[in-house]
Amino acid sequence: MKKTLWLIFGGGILFVVLFFLGLSYGVFGFMPSFEDLENPESNLASEIISSDQQILGTYFIENRTNVDYSELSPYLVDALIATEDVRFYRHSGVDLKSLFRVVGKTIIGGDRSSGGGSTVTQQLAKNLFPRKKLNKVSLAVRKLKEWIIAVKLERNYTKEEIIAMYFNTVEFGNNSFGIRTAAQTYFAKDPADLSLEEAAVLVGMLKATTLYNPVRNPENAIQRRNVVMHQMLKADYLSQEVYDSCKLLPLDMSRFSQQDHQYGLATYFRENLRQQMLAWCADHRKPDGKPYNLYKDGLKIHTTINSRMQAYAEEAVAEWIGGQLQADFYEHLKGKSNAPFVNVTKAEVQRFMMNAMRLSDRYRNLKKEGKTEEEIMADFKTKTKMKVFSWHGEIDTVMTPWDSLWYHKWFLHCGLMSIEPQTGYVRAYVGGINYKYFQYDNVSQGVRQVGSTFKPFVYTLAMQEGEYAPCTQVPNVPVCIEQAGQEDWCPKNSGHEREGEMVSLRWALAHSVNFVTAYLIKRFPPEAVIALTRKMGITAQMDAVPSICLGTMDISVKEMTAAMATYANKGIHCEPMFITRIEDKHGVVLEEFSPVQQEAMDEQTAYLMIDLMKGVVEEGSGIRLRFKYGLTQPIAGKTGTTQNHSDAWFMGITPTLATGVWVGGELRSIHFTSMTYGQGARAALPVWGLYMQKIYADSTLAFPQDDFEKPDYLPVDIYCHQDKAQAEETDEETVDYGPEM
Repeated sequence: MKKTLWLIFGGGILFVVLFFLGLSYGVFGFMPSFEDLENPESNLASEIISSDQQILGTYFIENRTNVDYSELSPYLVDALIATEDVRFYRHSGVDLKSLFRVVGKTIIGGDRSSGGGSTVTQQLAKNLFPRKKLNKVSLAVRKLKEWIIAVKLERNYTKEEIIAMYFNTVEFGNNSFGIRTAAQTYFAKDPADLSLEEAAVLVGMLKATTLYNPVRNPENAIQRRNVVMHQMLKADYLSQEVYDSCKLLPLDMSRFSQQDHQYGLATYFRENLRQQMLAWCADHRKPDGKPYNLYKDGLKIHTTINSRMQAYAEEAVAEWIGGQLQADFYEHLKGKSNAPFVNVTKAEVQRFMMNAMRLSDRYRNLKKEGKTEEEIMADFKTKTKMKVFSWHGEIDTVMTPWDSLWYHKWFLHCGLMSIEPQTGYVRAYVGGINYKYFQYDNVSQGVRQVGSTFKPFVYTLAMQEGEYAPCTQVPNVPVCIEQAGQEDWCPKNSGHEREGEMVSLRWALAHSVNFVTAYLIKRFPPEAVIALTRKMGITAQMDAVPSICLGTMDISVKEMTAAMATYANKGIHCEPMFITRIEDKHGVVLEEFSPVQQEAMDEQTAYLMIDLMKGVVEEGSGIRLRFKYGLTQPIAGKTGTTQNHSDAWFMGITPTLATGVWVGGELRSIHFTSMTYGQGARAALPVWGLYMQKIYADSTLAFPQDDFEKPDYLPVDIYCHQDKAQAEETDEETVDYGPEM
């Protein structure tokens, strides 16, 4: 009898051993190897990192970015252990004491409040190798496999590594996978900076991400947070005093930010970058020979964007356009027929609106459903609940989709790009006013008529050939140029100041005189101007006609800004750079990028043009930068206003930053009808002024305020009527623009 019992007992033990060995070696289905544990399959988001090391956003299927143990707040670790696995440091993956408690109290005693038996390591095993739909037998086998995986994890990783891996694998709701993303989403912090109560909220969510979501269910979240802190108190991680004070704290979710490509900083830049990175991934292979996946491989994309400058640029756009210009536009066109469209027929308005309808997501979705054009139009004319954009936040309203299209046509748009002339680094990029509602990128996608901002290129050719200098006097009189097979081209000035007089080129550019620009294009052919702009990075289509000198062609903000930056870089053009390097998920550098440069003009010519454009700010159309925005630093610039005031421009250059701003309606037929509001100095320049005010006021940026570097030798006089002796004595380039000019 005893022998039989021993045989049964020994056989049972042998069966269990063999069964677990079979599980371990994959006899009963997949069992991860050590290599699998080293490299678990998970979707890691690729990070967009600013030049000042801030996360601008991510590209993801699962919005997950890993952290190391050293990057975790101690409160996170203590809260997790106290709540989920109080004997974490005393077991080797499976906590037998907890298992016996579950069997005795939960299963036999029916006490569901006694807690579970899974350790943090077992939960990690489950997260690393998720369960599929299983029947009861398969689920029991799977749980045993997770025991084995947990033991393997404990043998191959330290406790600290296991905790970090666990926090990297859990989901926190609101499209947040892993603790780094969760900390950013809910509290706009890195995991290391989380406070006690914030850590308790996030750990509390692990029990049920929806039920204890602090945004959707704040009362539940507070209760759960306090339960977590009470567990920390019981585990001696907190004192009674700390617990008593913290449990009374309100839930502050003011920094919650949805992690989505439509929200956050630099949305238009991130979309532009996404297109570049998709092309890069298609051309670059991982060690296994497969192309990189932008959404799964956890790439680290180091960009040239400075997060503070980007924020200042977006604030400046919102402050001027949203705070003032948009209101002026409403008031200006209020009550006018077909507004916001100007000088168009009803038939043309109908065509504009039909095009807008057909480009909408709603139209495409209805088409996919097989709806006819008549059914789609009926849908667009039916009132429905919706959200619409406003500068004061989204508005919940009821209107027809057709009316919402018309409503959104009223908004003025903006494109801004800021580039470092010496490197080509793009420091700020604002493609529009709100990416969720207006996804057209006015920096790179959009090309608009540039108007008078093109004039400096004509003046550059005159300076470069050596025939003209800033102080050269030319007649401010009408000019006509013959055109084969066409009427003579005879441009007019926008005003009549000093017409019929001799004026310096400096004065002419400062006041954007069309007669003088036509005078120059008559002496330097359009083909030569186009050739120069090609060296300065402008690739847009341009016809070799005299009117080119007044900026009748369409060019992007990106190309115009990079071209203007050439002047501040001593005539060397740098292609705009968005990326400095790309790393894999381990931080290994995959590729580094360097500026692409080309000499467009000599240093002397570049400086002469800078000096000419300084006049625009000192006494010309850009003078309000001085008296209204109080910017006393060295600034060169050029305003631009196109026909019918459809496009307003300002190009502003400092020694270390060139910034281009465009403002206008979505369509050219949407515009101010008065020069008072629609000119570049009134509509676009304020964005630049506010932006630079913020940059200069930020001492942490340490933005340089030195003057443009003067060449050792200049072949011409740049002081015009200023006393030369005084200039030599003071060695300053202050210019006296007296009434005699």
